[in-house]
Amino acid sequence: PYTTLFRSVRQASKRRDRNRYQGKTTRNAIRDLKALTSEKEAGEKLAAVVSQIDKLAKKGVIHKNKAANLKSGLAKKVKSLAK
Repeated sequence: PYTTLFRSVRQASKRRDRNRYQGKTTRNAIRDLKALTSEKEAGEKLAAVVSQIDKLAKKGVIHKNKAANLKSGLAKKVKSLAK
């Protein structure tokens, strides 16, 4: 019984670290995307950032509605660069 308990603690710790890393990496990617001023660059980077956001939502790191709101806001931002 003890080994299962400690195994779950280790697994939870690994998962927490991985989730924190991926979440922070995605937040940095979002920040960098928002800072871009070129429509072409932003369009290319948008696909990669949306993919990262989708992965976080799929794994339950962020809520699916939050993911949808983030993607929507980023798409609006990229579209506004075209004008």
